Amino acid sequence: MTTEVNFYTASAALAGKEYLDVAAMKVVYQLEVSGEVFYNLLAERVNNAEAADLLRKNAVEERGHARRLARAISLKLGSEWQATAAEEEILSIPLPDVVTAELFAGIVQGEINGDAGYQHWADHEPDEEVERLLRLNGREETIHAGRAQQVLEILQKAAS
Repeated sequence: MTTEVNFYTASAALAGKEYLDVAAMKVVYQLEVSGEVFYNLLAERVNNAEAADLLRKNAVEERGHARRLARAISLKLGSEWQATAAEEEILSIPLPDVVTAELFAGIVQGEINGDAGYQHWADHEPDEEVERLLRLNGREETIHAGRAQQVLEILQKAAS
């Protein structure tokens, strides 16, 4: 029996990686492409304009993370890398129809963990430019955590 690879399982599979080889970078690329959709799906479900705006900002930056990953992959390969259709495919993102404040506590932690992961991979990266790109992505994950925290607070206030 095989487990479906989705947004969450692909992310979990990277958790123990000490170093990002090209194959792992391609998984991260696909996660970042899917992250754009993840945040847009959340924005559609929060039923709050201010919270949705914050989530859409994260979505735009997720696509930027994917572009940085593509550049890092190109540097590793020594030639311009173009994602295949399969690598551009959006991973399945199981979400409830209605998102609650509680869900955002997990998202905040996931983004904090994302920064830690990027920084760890950067620490083990011999190419200075790839290291720089990984660190930039990581720092923006913490910004995403801050926005997700704001959404959490908005939803908690609305529920009270």
